[in-house]
Amino acid sequence: MTPTPNNETLVDLTEDSPEAETPQDATLPVETTRRDIASHTAFARDGLIRFVVSPDGFAVPDLKENLPGRGLWLKADADSLALAIKKNLFSRAAKRQVKAPDGLSDMVPNLIRKRVLDQLGLARREGNLLTGFEKVAAALKLGRSQPHAAGRAAWLIEAADGAEDGRNKLLSVAFSQTPPVNICGIFTNDELSLALGLENVIHAAIVEGRRSQAFSKEITRLSGFQPLFPAKWRERPFN
Repeated sequence: MTPTPNNETLVDLTEDSPEAETPQDATLPVETTRRDIASHTAFARDGLIRFVVSPDGFAVPDLKENLPGRGLWLKADADSLALAIKKNLFSRAAKRQVKAPDGLSDMVPNLIRKRVLDQLGLARREGNLLTGFEKVAAALKLGRSQPHAAGRAAWLIEAADGAEDGRNKLLSVAFSQTPPVNICGIFTNDELSLALGLENVIHAAIVEGRRSQAFSKEITRLSGFQPLFPAKWRERPFN
């Protein structure tokens, strides 16, 4: 049976290693590195995905990094995941037979997408997310005179199916900042509205702070599986 990643009872408790660390304070940055099982290169944990092995021998993505058992770390991109599945790298790293569940190549980015949307919902509940053209534009413009001002936008989130006129005006401001404001344009109006519990969300911004850092971690992982916005959004001049 294909394992359910959210079910912690599937984890093989017989596998233990120093990588299965005691969870740290979630408010503190984690700067440790882990070795990627595909390239055998050490990377920062934020750029990797942790897998564990279920009792029935399946590789289970552990995006929260809190499931017990030996961690098998893989670089967060589609090519690395495809290689791990094709060459059975989970078995090699675990030194035992490990199976990749059906649909793992789609399961992983879908789980990350959900975590990114969850971060947006948390940001809104904490008061760290703005919606609406005027509020978002004001947060973007703070960077021109006050690069680290309270309330400055760290991320501009634009609905992928929003109108070009308003989007281009905000992109122009975002790209003119130093450094440029990060852009996310992978979610539709419906997806953003559902995640935020609002109607017709087209423009949004996450302000700088710990929540924006948590959002950055998740969406950086997602960027290994899909572009964060269409290339044409960089075209000049903007309307």
